[in-house]
Amino acid sequence: MAAVSALAGSRYPERDEPRLGTLDRLVASARFFTGRLGRRPLERIVAATDAAAARLEVLSDPELLARASELRSRLRRAGVLDIGLTAASFSLVREAAARSVGQRHFDVQLVGGWAMLNGMLAEMETGEGKTLTATLAAATAALAGRAVHVVTVNDYLAERDAEFTRPIYEALGLTVGCVKQGMDPDARRAAYRCDIAYCSNKEVAFDYLRDRMVLGGKPRPIASRIEALAGEDPGRRLLLRGLQFAIVDEADSVLVDEARTPLILSAQARQGQEEVMHRDALTLARELAPEDFRIGEQGVDIADSGLAKLETLSEPLSGVWRGPRRREQLVRQALTALHVFERDKHYLVREGKVVIIDENTGRLMPDRSWEQGLHQLIELKEGCEMTGRRDTLARISYQRFFRRYVHLAGMTGTAREVARELWAVYRLRVATIPTHKPGRRRRAADRVYGSSERKWRAVVGRVRELREAGRPVLIGTRSVKASERLAAHLDEAGLAYRLLNARQDRDEAEIIAGAGEAGCLTVATNMAGRGTDIKLGAGVAEAGGLHVIATELNDSARIDRQLFGRCARQGDPGSCEAILALDEDLVASFFPAAAAALGRFGRIPRSIGRLAFGIAQWRAERAHSRARRDLLDMDDYLGDMLAFAGRGE
Repeated sequence: MAAVSALAGSRYPERDEPRLGTLDRLVASARFFTGRLGRRPLERIVAATDAAAARLEVLSDPELLARASELRSRLRRAGVLDIGLTAASFSLVREAAARSVGQRHFDVQLVGGWAMLNGMLAEMETGEGKTLTATLAAATAALAGRAVHVVTVNDYLAERDAEFTRPIYEALGLTVGCVKQGMDPDARRAAYRCDIAYCSNKEVAFDYLRDRMVLGGKPRPIASRIEALAGEDPGRRLLLRGLQFAIVDEADSVLVDEARTPLILSAQARQGQEEVMHRDALTLARELAPEDFRIGEQGVDIADSGLAKLETLSEPLSGVWRGPRRREQLVRQALTALHVFERDKHYLVREGKVVIIDENTGRLMPDRSWEQGLHQLIELKEGCEMTGRRDTLARISYQRFFRRYVHLAGMTGTAREVARELWAVYRLRVATIPTHKPGRRRRAADRVYGSSERKWRAVVGRVRELREAGRPVLIGTRSVKASERLAAHLDEAGLAYRLLNARQDRDEAEIIAGAGEAGCLTVATNMAGRGTDIKLGAGVAEAGGLHVIATELNDSARIDRQLFGRCARQGDPGSCEAILALDEDLVASFFPAAAAALGRFGRIPRSIGRLAFGIAQWRAERAHSRARRDLLDMDDYLGDMLAFAGRGE
């Protein structure tokens, strides 16, 4: 009922966030760690859909469209949780898909669609057809009159999925739009006016912030009506139709991995003396010795000796350098730029500009910049022309944004590890959907070495073995630098390969799609190509299928599972393994004692290696979870303060 009233009572529907007292906040914090995975009996939708599908195949296309039109009015009255009406809708969508794109939904996809209509996150194995599954929930919600957003992780997937599903929706009388980076406001507005809009998480969140600026904060129905009577209706300038119904694809990536940093809408500020200030900060930071500062999980801390040295070094300077707190903040940012952020790992320098690399996907983010002067400091560090500082116009976290959808649902291949957090933050329960065919993935024992050089030699040797067997190999790395280091070893060994990292982002889908061909060797950063099907070439299944090698573990075991999920899809054979070194990022950052003690050895015993990486991943996941929780707390606090002051985000 709350969802219905939220839709009916506003020209810009969105869910009101509850006002939590101190006790409520403590309970919510506890649920962050102890929330339970919820499951409901969802399989009954299969029999109901089969019953509703009787004699649909004999209908002509116009008759099928008429049946959808007749169902539309009934769904608008009863809502999407009436299983009889939803089954009728699912049967129409399934029939439309079979006719228009030649794919008929499996029973497990019906279960996934019903889970999403019930406000759940459907956990479906990689390759189980999540794009097609989403059409069930999206079309049903759109027929019920909801403005549906299908949210993906990048523009390429949004455009690809919109084009693939368009014939299905159009067969039911529904319109489809796609929002991409670079579109002008009128084109965006037209896309969001469609029944179903495909978009990336960043585009829809920033468009929401732009709408909040137009509205001057939270949508106010009475104020909007008064402005409309006065001929100053801001609704004409709004992009979205509110936050009514969202299906988030790769939901763990969007709702968890990318939820550690806020989304900030900014504008170019007047530059003034900032370049001189940033250059002075870098000069002072370079004067500090290693013992004058420490780099930890929480960032850079300047020791007392470093603060004393800064006070002496800054005596000839004036202005901001006279204040100890401001001086410490500026130099701390400069130390972060110099010693924490690495070229070809966190960013690339392309055509004289610093371009951020998304740590979770390995993709470039050319329209993003770090805040609080960090981006400008890195530009100066790399000898690039410094861009002007940007002033914050509006900000919001992904947690706060997605909680405002009246109906939130999602799908992903890996969610059970973060099920408690998804429930505590978003009230999303995880429904694990069975596979259409039994899985045939084999996981080989991990191999752990003391140094990265020994590891790379082992990787090259393993690739030779697999190539001789005629099997394709996909090797995952965490950074551009690591992928190019491996490429150098493969060149030296005379092994042909295809390289996919942030430098080749435009060819991502093509390279990944061909990774299943016989004898193909593909080197890819992190989760590059996520969402792209890898089909096995002729004779590959008989040889054992695709083999995936992880050369570094990620901060979360869930992301490792995503990489291994690239093989053995839809019942195909496949195998995976991890070949690791203790002196690389994960263990070196989160369990440095183990890296220091064991780095000089050759191959590490399996049990010791597993323990070292297990502890490092546990510490990393705890640190990232704390960062997300702190961001949400800060976002809630800023929201309270701005609301008290009568301002929006």
